[in-house]
Amino acid sequence: MPLSTIGLVIIRVSRTMTPAVQQKELTMSMDMLGDIVRKLVALPESELGTVFDLLSKLNDQEWVQAFKRFLRKENPWPIIAGEEKWHEENGVIRFSVITNGTTGEGLIARLGSKSLRVSRYAKQVLCSPDFVPSESGTVVDVVVLKGSLFEDSVRTSANIRAEADKRRHKKLNIEVACLIREKFTDKELEAMGLWAIVAMHDPIDDSDGDPSLLGASRIDVGRWLNAYSAEPDDRWHHAYGFAFSK
Repeated sequence: MPLSTIGLVIIRVSRTMTPAVQQKELTMSMDMLGDIVRKLVALPESELGTVFDLLSKLNDQEWVQAFKRFLRKENPWPIIAGEEKWHEENGVIRFSVITNGTTGEGLIARLGSKSLRVSRYAKQVLCSPDFVPSESGTVVDVVVLKGSLFEDSVRTSANIRAEADKRRHKKLNIEVACLIREKFTDKELEAMGLWAIVAMHDPIDDSDGDPSLLGASRIDVGRWLNAYSAEPDDRWHHAYGFAFSK
């Protein structure tokens, strides 16, 4: 690999690490940067492509967290595929997602780039000034209460939130609905026995002034992010799941 390309790699290292450096109030010394250059130059050319690919992926917080686990000699990807993406016990599904600090408009574009569908009302909710992204890199432990835990006559938004309070679960940030949609395919929702996972965040009004919640749905063809009415007395289907944070 030519030195000009190595120079680009170094620039990418600097740019990739800047947010973490700023958060921890650290500075990278010139000696350290020079040491990185020397190590890169000493690598066989066949390995430089791998290093460059890794640095490119470190723009994604999921890869940053995975690489940190690798450096600690832990499994970088403890959750990989199928049933291993989540586990269920006593009607409660558990998994984790990592926030990326993306704005509502950015989340719409990101989902679209992955051929995931966002309904008109869901777009309105994401673009609301009431939506404030979480800090990037925050690990959210998600718990999903399956609708089957509740009798049909009492499966309302108010009662579901009351049950979550008893279990000491917390409200989610709205972006978690998008991360759930990214994480699971419709086939995986089906394997969970669910038609949709609704994120129980603070409701946000759509353009009609109706309080709404976002959720990942497999009801329509394609992987949809939909908006749902969030009135306290709204009654839900038993095949829905309701997501909170642990």
